[in-house]
Amino acid sequence: MSPSSLRAVLAGLCASLVGIGLARFAYTPLIPPLIEAHWFAADDVLFLSAANLIGYLAGALAGRPLAARIGSRPALQLMMALATLTFFACAVPVSVPWFFLWRFLSGLAGGIIMVLAATSILPHVPPERRGLASGMIFLGVGLGIAGSGTVLPSLLALGLAQTWLGLGLMAALLTALSWTWWPQPLQAAPGTPAPAPAPNGHRSTLRLIYAQYAINGIGFVPMMVFIVDFIARGLGWGAHDAALFWILYGVGAMLGPMLYGAMADKLGVRFTSIASILGQLAAVALLVSTEHHAAIALATFVLGTYPPGIVPLYLSKIHQAVHGNPAAHTAAFSRATMIFALIQALAGYASSWLLSASGGNHRLLFMAAAAALLLCMLADLTTLRRKSATTK
Repeated sequence: MSPSSLRAVLAGLCASLVGIGLARFAYTPLIPPLIEAHWFAADDVLFLSAANLIGYLAGALAGRPLAARIGSRPALQLMMALATLTFFACAVPVSVPWFFLWRFLSGLAGGIIMVLAATSILPHVPPERRGLASGMIFLGVGLGIAGSGTVLPSLLALGLAQTWLGLGLMAALLTALSWTWWPQPLQAAPGTPAPAPAPNGHRSTLRLIYAQYAINGIGFVPMMVFIVDFIARGLGWGAHDAALFWILYGVGAMLGPMLYGAMADKLGVRFTSIASILGQLAAVALLVSTEHHAAIALATFVLGTYPPGIVPLYLSKIHQAVHGNPAAHTAAFSRATMIFALIQALAGYASSWLLSASGGNHRLLFMAAAAALLLCMLADLTTLRRKSATTK
């Protein structure tokens, strides 16, 4: 990659770290301190946790219209600044509506960043490096997960308000650092015809991709949400071990995007997608069949690679489906993100219900999630067979 392309990719990494990695995932380990410090009642704290997801869904809807009005570069700069502001606002517990508003706005910024960041950057990256570049962009999500288990304990020792201020300072530094790194939109040469819309056959391919992306949310949300609870209460290993395993999950989340992106560049998107799901199924098999520490640690690491790791894969799938049409790519990924955000929220509530209805049977929940992942893999295998038959 050229220096300008690398700077653009690093800007995307900073954006995903600020808007999703910190704005969303740093809240989870702050839930107990918020309750213990009596900032809000326990029910209110859990209610506030949904504000970011609602804002994320709104951001997925608003990303394209905002970019069309003011441009992708100003929109991304503005959303990083907004996400930064939300941390400082959350340092003051004025009221539940006040906190809900700012948590909603943090989700809104994250949703818009998710829709616009990669699709604004990838046209500036050589085609043979786009998988790796996508992985680098979404590395920020994993950094946020890992950071929530390592940086926050030190900040919390200073106080809860100081923790929010510390997160805000980190976000402000990353926003300022990346401010000028965002690329300008590519201008079409004079007389170049507008890209044609995707033909009907590719629209059906996109619908399959949307369905797979949504089912993937059903497949990994139960592990992402309840892996810590499974280790602490399901296995009876306690909160300390659970926190260490959450850090390990975050390390996997850091490596997943770049690993899957590089594999997609070298081995192809479909093969990488199938291989990644096989890895997840093997990890779930370990979770439900053993209580050996090393095996559970390996499973936790592998599971962590998947949630952020599949984003570059689906970016590549959509890119192939629309034949590199940048406008169609942005529109399709925006739609995929919107569907995924909705399904992710529903999957979280459904997982909570199933866990409660089963009397706290985490293994049953994980096996149900594995069934969804298996369905995604069968769809990829079917697509590969169709392509193979067509080439013959």
